[in-house]
Amino acid sequence: MSRTGTSSFCRSCFCRSCLCRSWFRNYAAGLAPFLLGAALLPTAAQTVAKPPVKTPSAGGNSFDGPGAVRYQPSRDVQDRRIDMFIGDWRDSMPRHIYGSLVLRDILTRGDNYAPPQPGAVLQAANYLAFGRLAAGNSTIPTSLQREQNVFYILGGNGEITAGGKTTALHKDVAVFIPADLQFVVTSTGDQDLTMYVVSEPVPDGFVPGKAILAINEAQVPVRTPMAASPFTLPGASGHWAHIVRDLFSKTDGLATIGDLITVTIAPMTMGEPHPHNAGQEEIWAAIDGNSLAFIGTELRVQHPGMAYMIRPDQSMTHSNINTGDTPVKFLWFVSSSIKK
Repeated sequence: MSRTGTSSFCRSCFCRSCLCRSWFRNYAAGLAPFLLGAALLPTAAQTVAKPPVKTPSAGGNSFDGPGAVRYQPSRDVQDRRIDMFIGDWRDSMPRHIYGSLVLRDILTRGDNYAPPQPGAVLQAANYLAFGRLAAGNSTIPTSLQREQNVFYILGGNGEITAGGKTTALHKDVAVFIPADLQFVVTSTGDQDLTMYVVSEPVPDGFVPGKAILAINEAQVPVRTPMAASPFTLPGASGHWAHIVRDLFSKTDGLATIGDLITVTIAPMTMGEPHPHNAGQEEIWAAIDGNSLAFIGTELRVQHPGMAYMIRPDQSMTHSNINTGDTPVKFLWFVSSSIKK
């Protein structure tokens, strides 16, 4: 997956997996109620859709069709190291930031190609972590230095105050916090406020925004492909079955991360297997539902709280497969580890 201005995909991929025609017919009907929920939101509440994204092939896909997909000549000797590219917050020790916000890391700084420990794959972003703010607690007033954060709320209720503006927090609200802006987060409900925390570095000379940005993912229109394809499910945005909602991008003030979105995959569908170009640091963090992460020639069960990145070498492919009867959703973000 790519947006204009970020790395595009290599057109080599070894997997011949394809959604059969019957899946397209059966699940087009099943997808309609899911998409209709967003369509029926009041017009005033809807977020303006971002422009369509240019992709190598029609329908938001990397390849023209299953016939264009090519196998690798032999099995990748690195395939069985894919567990080094996967992180789970349950395997991490807790740490505190901003006073009382407890983080447990999922993905951390390391190496895109040879992680020194599981999940240590990031060279562009700082970290992805699971955050928990206990009910009734507040963070201390904090200004981020040479860093910007995105909070994606997973559960609980709360509020964030910055620059004289207070925004309510609940499931599926995303908040972008620019550098040098003081903020306070409060958990106002009876349950802990939980979230994904994405941290990006701020390069020298970067001018951050002056206000927080907040968006309710449920009110974001589904991204539409620039051109139709018979291999993209009706209502999907690309890669066969990816239903994309744009949250934040560099036009909103991100410094290092190019785009941050959600991707939903309907029941009994799968994404188009594809590789990534060198330096394309693409992260998939599960929000809702269990799925299969198809990485190289290996399969791993991915639960909420887990995230992965594939090796960006134009060879290893990945896809996400929903074998269940309810949609699965991911937080996705991408950046480049190649300094320009």
